[in-house]
Amino acid sequence: MSVPTDEPVAPDESSVIETDILIIGAGPSGLYGAYCAGFRGLSVAVMDVLPQRGGQISAMYPEKPIFDIAGFPAVRGRDLVDNLVAQAEPYGPRYLLGHRALHITHATDGRPVVHSDKGTAVRAGAVVITGGVGTFTPRQLPAGEGYLGRGQVYFVPDPVEHTDQDVVVVGGGDSAFDWAATLAPIARSVRLVHRTERFRAHRATVDKVRALGIEIITDSEVSALHGASRVERIEVRHRTTKSTQLLPAHTVVAALGFIADLGPLKDWGLELRARRIAVDTRMATNLPRVFAAGDITDYPGKVRLIAVGFGEVATAVNNAATVIDPEAALFPGHSTDKEN
Repeated sequence: MSVPTDEPVAPDESSVIETDILIIGAGPSGLYGAYCAGFRGLSVAVMDVLPQRGGQISAMYPEKPIFDIAGFPAVRGRDLVDNLVAQAEPYGPRYLLGHRALHITHATDGRPVVHSDKGTAVRAGAVVITGGVGTFTPRQLPAGEGYLGRGQVYFVPDPVEHTDQDVVVVGGGDSAFDWAATLAPIARSVRLVHRTERFRAHRATVDKVRALGIEIITDSEVSALHGASRVERIEVRHRTTKSTQLLPAHTVVAALGFIADLGPLKDWGLELRARRIAVDTRMATNLPRVFAAGDITDYPGKVRLIAVGFGEVATAVNNAATVIDPEAALFPGHSTDKEN
């Protein structure tokens, strides 16, 4: 991932998006922040480098149950994201998905202007960064070069798309085993390939996959993908014996983990602590009109849970509201006092 070193060019005024609050990051905290802003009557835009809402949940474990959300004994990742989107939807948030936030400047009136890699500029009353662990880039499958989008994928946002397909999942972590277990009931076949006999996934998840009868091929690597317009079969090579076998494969899920990085945010002039953004009790950063919330932040006593991120983004948005309008009250009122 490369970060442009050229200075941002001032965009044509006709191409600038105006909004009260720009949220960078469409994970759970960002989506809840969109609701908080809308509840206060503020316009909001949400920018994320990923092509779908939900952040890491949608990308890595949409089918996995989450147990530490207040009020839900368990909630599937996909359902949590869908509910957060629905909660904010009445307020009409604008989503800029597939946009990487590259540069930040400030207009003459002090309002921040964020420039994306798609040439979009967003001028906001305030910015709230909820980027989780920052930009995370999937680790590539060396043999998959040229087949990305042609059968080789990193995520499985909609398992139904793989109904009656031969699927090979590559990896040994929780995501790999979760995808294998999710796809097993609907795919024609599911195999999991891992380079060692040791797995990073939790034992219970491994046991679940074994109980489903999914073939696990260890001490092996995917050495080649074959097919004309898309993947049709793969070659798997044993790391010790060097013997190979061909397996049918319509889909190859490369679940090899991710490389997390703050990306362009490192160059914004933010105060950083251990690769995270330092904030005060208002969730304000050292940059004017820029706040942050969720896992990307750091302060003494920080606890990195989704539930904590919800509280932090509510604090950030409401403090941002008083910066946008100094006459505004910090407390937004109770939702029960509002008419439905």
